[in-house]
Amino acid sequence: MSTATPTGDSARPSPPPYRGRFAPSPSGPLHFGSLVAAVGSYLDARAHGGQWLLRIEDVDQPRTVAGAADEILRTLEGFGFAWDGEVLVQSRRLDLYHAALVRLQLADEVYPCACSRAEIAAHSPRRSIDGGLVYPGTCREGLAGGRAARAWRLRVPDQVIAFDDRIQGDVQQNLEAAVGDFILLRADGQYAYQLAVVVDDAAQGITAVVRGVDLLDSTPRQIWLQQGLALSTPTYAHLPVVTNDAGEKLSKQTHAAAVDLSAGSAVLAAALRFLGHAVPQEISAGPLRDFWPWAIAAWSIARVPARRGVCPG
Repeated sequence: MSTATPTGDSARPSPPPYRGRFAPSPSGPLHFGSLVAAVGSYLDARAHGGQWLLRIEDVDQPRTVAGAADEILRTLEGFGFAWDGEVLVQSRRLDLYHAALVRLQLADEVYPCACSRAEIAAHSPRRSIDGGLVYPGTCREGLAGGRAARAWRLRVPDQVIAFDDRIQGDVQQNLEAAVGDFILLRADGQYAYQLAVVVDDAAQGITAVVRGVDLLDSTPRQIWLQQGLALSTPTYAHLPVVTNDAGEKLSKQTHAAAVDLSAGSAVLAAALRFLGHAVPQEISAGPLRDFWPWAIAAWSIARVPARRGVCPG
């Protein structure tokens, strides 16, 4: 008896189960901009029948505010978010970031850098895509005599890294032109966000990242780092960020107010409207137990505006 070879769609492997995440930084209480990211990532996960994980991104310890992580978790729980598994905390995972850095060192993908910010500014005429300076590659071929390493940088190629964002569409970035070799271990001994987020997404088995568009320009760096560590790349969807009247992203630095738990479904409905969804008044004014089932059924990422920032007015 001959065995037929499957063809077409039946021969394709099934995609892995959906695993999304929300990863706030505990630099202050949860504000409306962070709530929008939480709502978007949560609904996309639940609408796909997937899991939604939580991660506290406190790898940048100087920016961490004592008690903020617990306050964020209490706020999410109060709004009816239900996460899967234990909450991952970056500050407890430094050994994993160290292991990833060592792996890159052994592969000669990273190198020590002695440059100060002032020295980089003196030799780099180009602004990077995220507002800093493009690293000019001063230490790429080795440290000059008498210089000691301050940081470790990842080598980047003179080639375009491209991906299809589920909201923003086609994204292309030449890493060498946009940022240059970027830091994985800072001069103050802190592991960089780019390294921590890549290691953690892989460890948590994240298949879909839904987050604010302020991180869109970081994504090619993360994809390049995933390739260097032989890790899978999730899909990406970058939501528009909430801005104030001055066009600034809501944040602790722009004095964003904490969300009011007593507002209940009304503030969640406002977040969903910001993401392009019409919410009936009876849902907006109703209890949380009615909001979430309706919102999960109504969610469509195609309705989310493909814009960088929106002021809710």
